[in-house]
Amino acid sequence: MATKSNCESCANYVYDEEYDCYCCDCNLDEDEMMRFLTGGTANCPYYSFYDEYKIVRKQN
Repeated sequence: MATKSNCESCANYVYDEEYDCYCCDCNLDEDEMMRFLTGGTANCPYYSFYDEYKIVRKQN
């Protein structure tokens, strides 16, 4: 069963100051980039949930 993903919660979705927008930080091939640009990222193989509190839980 494939997991659903959301770019806004992905660790690879970072702000690019040069382009002044958020971009996927993975090296996408042509097909993957087309899927990213058209919003077809429901089953992205590079999705990694960004959890900003993960380090805090490890410290406690």
